[in-house]
Amino acid sequence: MCGRNQLEDVWFLVGTFGTQAERTCAVPEGVPLAFPLVNMFGTPADCADFMSTAEGSAVLDGEKVDADAHQAESIEIRSGAGNPVTGTDGSFTAHGCGLWVQLPAPEPGEHSLEIRGRSGGFSVGVDYTLTVDAA
Repeated sequence: MCGRNQLEDVWFLVGTFGTQAERTCAVPEGVPLAFPLVNMFGTPADCADFMSTAEGSAVLDGEKVDADAHQAESIEIRSGAGNPVTGTDGSFTAHGCGLWVQLPAPEPGEHSLEIRGRSGGFSVGVDYTLTVDAA
């Protein structure tokens, strides 16, 4: 499931909708990773409220990695029917915000990634086992 609709130049990993999850994913060699610790979309005011309490951490193979804060950036959301975010097919513009991590391509082998994030009463946690096969 992790490989569905991925781009060739970056591999996106996902959080959760407020639960704890464990996932196993095969990641292609030579592709950087990107993922949120915690994020949302809405109005600029929604983002300001959300970001005022946003915090999180990511740990790759036992090493903490840094996140970047993104504040109320205009984004286009494209969705398919039945998706878990909007439930409908179509596109619209909103403001996105959150704490995001971008990592260089991991070396071949197995890696552990722990993602934790929260804002207000909303929290997420994902433990990934990532396998990168040598080309």
